[in-house]
Amino acid sequence: MSNKVKFGLKNVHVALLTEADDGTYSYATPVAVPGAVSMSLSAVGEVSPFYADDIVYYRSKSNNGYEGDLEMALITDWVRQNLLGETLDSKGVLVERSTVTTTQYFALLFEFTGDANKIRHVMYKCSASRPDVAGQTKTETIEPQTETLSLTADALEDGLVKSRTSDSVDTSTYNSWYEAVYIPDDLTNPQATNPQATPSSGN
Repeated sequence: MSNKVKFGLKNVHVALLTEADDGTYSYATPVAVPGAVSMSLSAVGEVSPFYADDIVYYRSKSNNGYEGDLEMALITDWVRQNLLGETLDSKGVLVERSTVTTTQYFALLFEFTGDANKIRHVMYKCSASRPDVAGQTKTETIEPQTETLSLTADALEDGLVKSRTSDSVDTSTYNSWYEAVYIPDDLTNPQATNPQATPSSGN
């Protein structure tokens, strides 16, 4: 049965990405990141027309991935340490330093609920930037304040940007979506789990 509509966002997972100098890459086991509120990622790219004979003779298209926001109920300590580069000191305090200049790339997995099936997605090379610090006083009505990560999804060297399940996805692939990052069957890049990058929990 095919979906007619989609709604909802859940099952956000992150898998840390390791890239080698020879262009091969591997992912850690996906880790659940609870508290997804909303996601809005806009396609980035251009369509450039070339004119000849007084007409548009050719159009070139570029796919530069996606940019946007992931709104969370609360950004977890694991995300702050593993994606944003904050460090935990001996007294259990998270510390942010301006000297952290490296970017941790990761795969982002998530799903939208449909009226018939859940649509599962993976974006292969994402990065996150620091969230704003904001809050407000409590009033008569308690309304949770959310936090937002700004995300960029680029292409891997082999051109992969994202994948999503279709109406005809096989059952095994669908059911194991969050066990390991899905790699299309026309690619032969070896995929391995890096135990050092796999945390014990998503908190």
